[in-house]
Amino acid sequence: MMPLGLMGPGERGEIVEVGQCTPECGGCRCKEERKPGDVRVEDMGLRVGKQVEMLNNSGSLVLLKVDESRIAVDRGVAMKIKIRR
Repeated sequence: MMPLGLMGPGERGEIVEVGQCTPECGGCRCKEERKPGDVRVEDMGLRVGKQVEMLNNSGSLVLLKVDESRIAVDRGVAMKIKIRR
């Protein structure tokens, strides 16, 4: 298992974990503090069990292929998503 943000271009993997609450956020309060307009990665299609392909991993954004869609996510978010090759 490794962070999505460490995948190289052309590599594929399966999402095994998305995000993780930290002690600083008080456990599950993250979901309660969600505001209208906030976009969660699950809403973008990045869910456990999905196959992803890294298209571009340079700069502050990473570009992924999920199903037939291309999705760009912030590197910080990509480091919170764990994948299995």
